[in-house]
Amino acid sequence: MGNRLSKIATRTGDDGSTGLGDGSRTGKDSARIAALGDVDELNSFVGLLLCEDMPDDLREELVSIQHDLFDLGGELCIPGYQMIKDEHVARLDGLLEKYNATLPVLKEFILPAGSRAASLSHVCRTVCRRAERSIVALSKEDTINAQPRQYVNRLSDLMFVLARVLNRHAGGSDVLWNHERKRG
Repeated sequence: MGNRLSKIATRTGDDGSTGLGDGSRTGKDSARIAALGDVDELNSFVGLLLCEDMPDDLREELVSIQHDLFDLGGELCIPGYQMIKDEHVARLDGLLEKYNATLPVLKEFILPAGSRAASLSHVCRTVCRRAERSIVALSKEDTINAQPRQYVNRLSDLMFVLARVLNRHAGGSDVLWNHERKRG
């Protein structure tokens, strides 16, 4: 990377615009920048989740996902560029199958709760869903590849499954929604 980031405060965005990877500029409130920001926020929350206790293989997979999310941001930053491919989506499908096979079948909705790690995984899931909505909104304004949308869709599902796995790793289980609880 060399000296690419030697100057952080460029002041070129003071007018409300920001530079894209292809050298063009766009408004900081554009759909592309909203999608980029949501993916960046998701990556930050995955980093926070990585601060928690978890199995080593899961940790390695989440680090790999962080790299994918950085690549996804790169793809969104350069109109017409592709970094997320079918193989990335297929890898998430494999992880979903692997981890879901270890869990009991759900017969009730669960609450985003339990251990701290599981709760952070649920936060990742919800931020991922927002990133997905932003990518869909961007696709209505500009042509983007299908894989970024597919990737975040699978990733949000995986974060749900991982929350269940992390609750079990912490010695707990799912926190079930009680639809018959007393209200009021």
